[in-house]
Amino acid sequence: MTQTRTVRTSAQGKARAQFTVPAAHPMVTVLGSGDSLLRVIEKAFPAVDIHVRGNEISAVGEAPEVTLVQRVFDEMMLVLRTGQPMTEDAVERSIAMLRASENGKSDGQETPAEVLTQNILSSRGRTIRPKTLNQKRYVDAIDKHTVVFGIGPAGTGKTYLAMAKAVQALQSKQVNRIILTRPAVEAGERLGFLPGTLYEKIDPYLRPLYDALHDMLDPDSIPRLMAAGTIEVAPLAYMRGRTLNDAFIILDEAQNTSPEQMKMFLTRLGFDSKIVITGDVTQVDLPNGTKSGLRQVQDILEGLDDVHFSRLSSQDVVRHKLVGRIVDAYEKYDSEHGTENGGHQGGRGRQSGPKGK
Repeated sequence: MTQTRTVRTSAQGKARAQFTVPAAHPMVTVLGSGDSLLRVIEKAFPAVDIHVRGNEISAVGEAPEVTLVQRVFDEMMLVLRTGQPMTEDAVERSIAMLRASENGKSDGQETPAEVLTQNILSSRGRTIRPKTLNQKRYVDAIDKHTVVFGIGPAGTGKTYLAMAKAVQALQSKQVNRIILTRPAVEAGERLGFLPGTLYEKIDPYLRPLYDALHDMLDPDSIPRLMAAGTIEVAPLAYMRGRTLNDAFIILDEAQNTSPEQMKMFLTRLGFDSKIVITGDVTQVDLPNGTKSGLRQVQDILEGLDDVHFSRLSSQDVVRHKLVGRIVDAYEKYDSEHGTENGGHQGGRGRQSGPKGK
């Protein structure tokens, strides 16, 4: 951690903080290549003058902002001590978490370093970990609860993190198999007009699940695990009539389930199993007039023991930054025009429950 001292100059009413970076950490790891990390901090705190000399960093400005800058550098050092490098994205997310905590918008005690250093799975030279506070809480909820709903917009890591937890559970022998499923609902297209067999028509809906598996397991082992039934990827309709024991089960794109399908799926739960259900209630592809099972289930199961709803927002998007702004723009449009998914809310059987924030 940095060694810090803070003094106030009475003449200007400014606060000054000075940090000493331990010799064990090269300054490039703190400032970034070409000072890229430093520029992120300077952009986030335009009213604070930040200067670097050797391994000394000083900040001068209004006391609250200087205190936040001091905390940013302290959190960065805690991350660097674990051997994990800092990135521009990680610095931006650290600043956002600290500001939320400062403004009273965060109801937890988790620090940026605790969020950014929580490893879920290491595979093929890379480590999968949460990148935001809500993602960390989502991952923690999967550990603590039998049934977890991950609800949020595209790009928030709902499915990817659930897949990582499933692989982790399989590797640690907490479960004997992984079952991945999706409803086969067209997003504006028609399955019947696609060429090929039924399997070839359904396969594109399951492709994102295969892609995530390839990120987390040796690709050569996946066919063997699927042939043995250790990993199963199947449409939701194939779950009917089954009891799923000793399994980690993920239902993806759950906003496209009907209430009846959602009930059917939840009642497949067997002994020593865990269910994670993910979906985005703002992107429902069901025919007009069909209610979304994911919207309805929030009103039915909210508060039930051992069932947890994790809600992610545009602030948790880990794709291109523009994706988060697009999500916000659509949400603003729907709010102003009384629409949802581009259509009137009344025609979609909209539930009174929360929208997945």
